[in-house]
Amino acid sequence: MSGEGPINVSYIFPNGDKYEGECSGSASEGVKRSGAGKHASAGGVIYTGEWLEDKQMHGRGTLQHPSGALYEGEFKDNMYHGKGTYTFPDGSTYKGHFHHNRLDGDGAFTDTKGQVWTGEFLGRAALGLKLQHTSEKQALFYYNV
Repeated sequence: MSGEGPINVSYIFPNGDKYEGECSGSASEGVKRSGAGKHASAGGVIYTGEWLEDKQMHGRGTLQHPSGALYEGEFKDNMYHGKGTYTFPDGSTYKGHFHHNRLDGDGAFTDTKGQVWTGEFLGRAALGLKLQHTSEKQALFYYNV
């Protein structure tokens, strides 16, 4: 291995995890996940996206959980970080900004009834959300909550 560019691999780890995708490396450092790839854990968690330095989900990607939860968006250092969409197991969604795996900043939460709540989210708090309402004529109204 000369380290000249990415190579594609398919690897099964001793714990049953599987990785298919790009790797880079050299004879002295070995092979590292780097670039685009898919990692499926033995427990059913699947990450498809960009990798950095072998162990970091970093860049754009999708993380699926066995519960049905799904995150699509930006990652940094193995965490939801940047813009993304999180779909909860019950089908409700949050679309907006994330910081270190937490809701952080402007976003929109759509509940299971299809009601859209917009505002600023700070972790588990979301003060001053507005309920977006669309009438039959498709006019938008906002209610402060």
